Amino acid sequence: MTGDDAWAGLEARVRTWIDDDPDPQTADELRELLDLACAAPPTIDPGVDPTPAQRLALEDRAMARDDLADRFSGLLQFGTAGLRGRLGGGPHRMNRAVVIRAASGLADYLLGELDGVQPRPRVVIGYDARYKSADFARDSAAVLTAVGIEVLVLPSPLPTPVLAFAVRHLGADAGIMVTASHNPPQDNGYKVYLGGRVVVDAGQGAQIVPPADAAIAAEIAHVPSVASVPRAANGWTVLGPDVLDAYVASAVALAPTDDATRAAAARLRIVLTPLHGVGGQVAQRVLAEAGFTDVLVVPEQADPDPDFPSVAFPNPEEPGAIDLALGLASDERADLVIALDPDADRCGVGILDLRHRSYRGPDTAQAEGWRILHGDETGSLLGADLARTPPRAGSSFASSIVSSRLLAKIAGRAGYGYAQTLTGFKWISRVDGLVFGYEEALGYCVDPAHVRDKDGISAAVLVAGLAARLKAEGRTVIDALDDLAREHGLHLTDQVSARFADLDQIGATVHRLRSSPPTSLGGSRVTEVVDLAAGTLDDRDGLPPTEGLRLLTADGTRVIVRPSGTEPKVKCYLEVIVPLDAAADDEAVGRARTDARARLDAVAADVRGALGI
Repeated sequence: MTGDDAWAGLEARVRTWIDDDPDPQTADELRELLDLACAAPPTIDPGVDPTPAQRLALEDRAMARDDLADRFSGLLQFGTAGLRGRLGGGPHRMNRAVVIRAASGLADYLLGELDGVQPRPRVVIGYDARYKSADFARDSAAVLTAVGIEVLVLPSPLPTPVLAFAVRHLGADAGIMVTASHNPPQDNGYKVYLGGRVVVDAGQGAQIVPPADAAIAAEIAHVPSVASVPRAANGWTVLGPDVLDAYVASAVALAPTDDATRAAAARLRIVLTPLHGVGGQVAQRVLAEAGFTDVLVVPEQADPDPDFPSVAFPNPEEPGAIDLALGLASDERADLVIALDPDADRCGVGILDLRHRSYRGPDTAQAEGWRILHGDETGSLLGADLARTPPRAGSSFASSIVSSRLLAKIAGRAGYGYAQTLTGFKWISRVDGLVFGYEEALGYCVDPAHVRDKDGISAAVLVAGLAARLKAEGRTVIDALDDLAREHGLHLTDQVSARFADLDQIGATVHRLRSSPPTSLGGSRVTEVVDLAAGTLDDRDGLPPTEGLRLLTADGTRVIVRPSGTEPKVKCYLEVIVPLDAAADDEAVGRARTDARARLDAVAADVRGALGI
């Protein structure tokens, strides 16, 4: 096929999509691109350099064609994360046309799974405050209602955990959450949960996994056009405050109940930031009802704003994202910082750590020692706190393959079972007998009986409760971390990541490491290289295949390399372990942390070199 033939075919597909687009905004966006792409090239005499205006016209035409080729490179893939992508017109973007097709495919899947079963399927829909989220929720309600499905819509933009709670609380067969979580402002997404009568095992109310994702995707692929999808003008139910009230009550029930800790809770000063997302008001209400009444909200980030104007990336893990919160904590002499991501399913925790004081930089909160805990630190602290309750038969903790190995030791010492899973709460939440699960990316499932997903707000209640108990004992979060190091060895984790504009480079980077892995990391010999793509079913982990590599060294260092499932990144997860005597004093623990940091930095440098990043 010649270039002209390929362009003619693309042009025809663009015009067909525009005619079928229900959204005038994205239809006009595509028309403008098509006009640029179809513009006649300027006439340039042979042997004469083009003028700046001619060169610009040629560049605009080429860029428009490239943009359209990308937008029409295929339908946005529906997988175990549902849909997530950049807002815009075309099948490879998040827009109303794509969402209507997705809702139609989900409807056909549910009707097939529950064929002949009464009552009719029930679906609950939630949405955040990003651009187009309310539109996508409304379109989904219209599509599902038109084919006879009972649809319940949350009353306003609310956190993802509220939707996950509602799926179980309302006995829904499916849930839809319109959100892109912590992605940049130009993105949006579409998470799907299954429960009710569709999923009846330990994964009831969790996000979809295979084979359901493929089955739904197949139904979506059968939708011939948006025009062919019936949409009701009304008929769905907009819920009142009852579901939110019930969620708040379940989160508040996690608060400490002993008198000493509750008294300390009232004196615990907390700085909260929702990072311009939808978690602020709900989190404030939950914390207040749980007894934490001294809560200061970062004013610049308090209200939902889809532009996320004060941060480069609205993710508590990203450098600079919680600088305003740490600064306010320093100014107000706070005890604790809690940072939620925009849909409030992740929870970052900031503390004052005097070992991290620095006089080499500007006079900032970080220079004073304020820092955000690594997700593995918070996960281990929460696990150890929950492990103080004796386990019931079959009770288990769980964490993802890229999270620290410390939780397994905590669980074993306390008599709990432990399961390691693939990354993502769609897997963690399915562990039988789950009491607590986490992954290092600031996600914590602390109340799986009510929310089969990560929940930043419920996690915040437990974190604040732990801090209050320690305060009542005259101790700090750092003291609790040191206790874990004495008991199980000092585990220190970090991450090396590289963001790619060219997605093909992600696979090439992982393949390069697979073909030629390093022989040593941080000065320790590599003793094991496991290709996770082959699975580890015969190994000690029993994990199904997933893209990535795991490397172990003679001194216990572990490195896992994998492509991100939600961002254009290759991520490398590093962990070193330094043995400690159970009676080690504070000075010895401090030396161990310094040693571990040096080893981790050396490993990180070797990993960057091996990946060429």
